[in-house]
Amino acid sequence: MNIFNSLGSNYNLNFVFKSLFAAGSRQDKKALEDFLNEKFDGKTLLLYKGRQAIEIALKLLDLPKTSVVAINGFTCFAVYQAVINAGLSVDYIDIEKGDLNFSPNQLRNKLKGNPDIKVIIIQNTLGYPAQVEEIATICKENNIILIEDLAHSVGGKFGDFVALSFSQDKLIDAISGGALICKNKKYNFDNLEEKDEIKDRLYPLLTYVIRNTYSFGPGKIIHKILKILDLLSKPMDENLAFSTIAPWYCNLIKEEFDNLENNLNRRRKIASIYSQNIDQKILFSRLVKNIPNSTNLRFPIFVENRASLISFLKKQNIFVSDIWYDAPIAPKKYMLQTDYNHQCPNAEKISEIILNLPTHKNVSEKDAVQISQLINQWIKQQ
Repeated sequence: MNIFNSLGSNYNLNFVFKSLFAAGSRQDKKALEDFLNEKFDGKTLLLYKGRQAIEIALKLLDLPKTSVVAINGFTCFAVYQAVINAGLSVDYIDIEKGDLNFSPNQLRNKLKGNPDIKVIIIQNTLGYPAQVEEIATICKENNIILIEDLAHSVGGKFGDFVALSFSQDKLIDAISGGALICKNKKYNFDNLEEKDEIKDRLYPLLTYVIRNTYSFGPGKIIHKILKILDLLSKPMDENLAFSTIAPWYCNLIKEEFDNLENNLNRRRKIASIYSQNIDQKILFSRLVKNIPNSTNLRFPIFVENRASLISFLKKQNIFVSDIWYDAPIAPKKYMLQTDYNHQCPNAEKISEIILNLPTHKNVSEKDAVQISQLINQWIKQQ
């Protein structure tokens, strides 16, 4: 068994050939826009990187510069960066104990303390749903814009804007891409230049080779060389200009949507196997109960000696060191670029003990049982 959390986790040999030889037309791109327009009941702007959607939405609002955007206190640096790039300020809402998202009560308390909050960004962390409907009601009562960040999930019924990501290791994985869905037709999008990366076409092939040769040596060497030469497509490219995707990505995206229900059912099954077999003391009961309603992008466990478990699993060719999230505003290496100052103690604690297990198509039910057994074995040794 040779299992990775990311590094082309959603790809098999069939997808490798699809990406290498994918083609598309303007009609295919228009068809995808129409599909997303209908699915989310809004107007769609297709993007080369999904992380740009939030920044564009905030700029479209043209808010006063004194405005504040409240974000989940356990999130990705890309969310923080989007707010700052839009010329606005960030406030952090700590996650609820035993959960990965903030609660409606925490939102109410935050609004009482900061009347400058004009926008709320919610995310369903790792696909586990926030209490979106109640949060949306609070936003309407306070005349606050709601942005649903669906990088980890599906949905999008309640926000004024919806941000989608089609990047590597996401639920809808087309190597790169994203979209902004605007529910208010008064906002007009600028035309963007298309971006077409040869690195994206090659990424599924290269990661497929790496994953399948990693345990006996060549994969490690190939991975290291490609990273040094910057030949692997990356989801967090710095200083990327706003651009739209080329048509060939669109058919990959649409096919991912067509297969979404099967994907969700598979992930739900794998997550259920983990929840039924792993020692309950390292699980959050609220998340386990929500498996049927979650996309289960990954399955989180919570252990005090995380590095030891990562090392233990690595010896079994199970590589889970890429942690979402290893800091309140992650990755940890970006924390110094933020103004975060211990506003979210619950998020800080969780970021120290969370470890996420894979649920993607390259993990079989048998693999999930074996991973569970190994984790329980490690627990007994502690």
